[in-house]
Amino acid sequence: MKYRSTLFTKQLFQKIIFSLFLFLLIFSKSIAATGKWKSQTTGNTITYKTTESKNPLKDYSGNYVTVVYLKNLSIKKIGRFSNKKNVNWLLSQGYRVIELNYKKDTNAKALKINEDIIAINDSIASGNFCGLKNCSLSKSYVLFEGYRIARNVSYFIDNPKIYNTPEQYTVGDSLHMDIVYPANPKVKVPTILSFSYSNSYAFFDDKKGMLTDAFKDQRLYLPYSFAGFNDSVLEGAPAHGMAWAIADHPKYCQWGKGKPENGPNDAYKSFETNPDAAQKVKSAIRTLRFFANKMKLSNRIGIFGFSRGSTAGSMAIGDKKIDEIENAGFHIGVSADVQAAALGPGVFDYTLIYNTLDDGDKNLEQRCPWVWGNLEENRSLWESMGSSFLVEKSAPPTLFFYNTDDDHYYTDQIKHFKNKLDSLAVPTSTLINYGKGHAIPQTASSLKTLYDFFENHLKTPQINR
Repeated sequence: MKYRSTLFTKQLFQKIIFSLFLFLLIFSKSIAATGKWKSQTTGNTITYKTTESKNPLKDYSGNYVTVVYLKNLSIKKIGRFSNKKNVNWLLSQGYRVIELNYKKDTNAKALKINEDIIAINDSIASGNFCGLKNCSLSKSYVLFEGYRIARNVSYFIDNPKIYNTPEQYTVGDSLHMDIVYPANPKVKVPTILSFSYSNSYAFFDDKKGMLTDAFKDQRLYLPYSFAGFNDSVLEGAPAHGMAWAIADHPKYCQWGKGKPENGPNDAYKSFETNPDAAQKVKSAIRTLRFFANKMKLSNRIGIFGFSRGSTAGSMAIGDKKIDEIENAGFHIGVSADVQAAALGPGVFDYTLIYNTLDDGDKNLEQRCPWVWGNLEENRSLWESMGSSFLVEKSAPPTLFFYNTDDDHYYTDQIKHFKNKLDSLAVPTSTLINYGKGHAIPQTASSLKTLYDFFENHLKTPQINR
């Protein structure tokens, strides 16, 4: 009896172990880390592999900070570390990593790869990418193989008294940028910098009775940025031998809010003010150049700006030196010069807003006098608020892009700014009617114009594509 009991116990234990093995096998398949994804670039399905970090980073909403890593592309890999080493590094930093394996497909290069970048961002923004419904909407990135990311690099400490909202925000937050760079590169590459057209800002939660981080670091909030406008320009730059960076918009406030001290509510609706904005732009460029040197990037920086990001970015191209602007922020003494700028629709000279009434800039027409006084009596102050004022004798080569069916005041702003640059013999060019309305170039031909412009003026290395 003792022998049978022992045998029965042993057999039962074996059955439990076997059942547990089957359960784990089935369960592991139900959460399989691999699968197929329909690629717009290749026209076929490609394999993906998802790996979770042991110590995952999550955003304020509890969603996973994610990197979509494009590997085995048909272009030269600039970063010399292996994909395995780069992925392991990303995992060690807390990123969820989704590897898309292109297996050297001939279409996996510029400019076809932009189609997948758009599809990836659109899918994440819609809440379902590669079967995952919890990728962060504000902290998800598309990286080319060989590239890594320096996230949340501080570039300026905000002054809460500029926009005075919320009233509980009295100690300035840091504005941040993300820098995406080739790790251990074969050659030094230049960098494209963009100021986000999605605003980060301080937020007071009435229910919690406290300031929270709910809207900090929203520069990549997909519904308002890359996915909202099918913008693939920055994330597609590595296919052209460039690094890229995106910075918080200098207006650290909800776009429709902000007021001067003791002034009317929402006086700054839909616009920013100087010298605050220009100080931040200059500090961001100095910060980027400081870190670019450490990352073994070249010293050349280009600006890419769209909408409110164009208004901000345009402040980088002026040659006028104003102590209040040049001596604010970080890394004083490092050059804040840029070597090229591609500027989309934006506002460059506020004194022009009454050229045609109610042509899309009604908020400006109504509210600018609230903060700067009557235009006729305060013209010099109004002029100092725009980037055109900062261009005195020279500027880097500038490409303007816009659609003529966008709001008329954008066309008027670009026309006057371009005329000023032309009068100074600054090399300028235009990309017009590449799409409809307030939009970013998406077609291969229009993207080629943008990338060719940067390649020519930033001296990018030649890579196979």
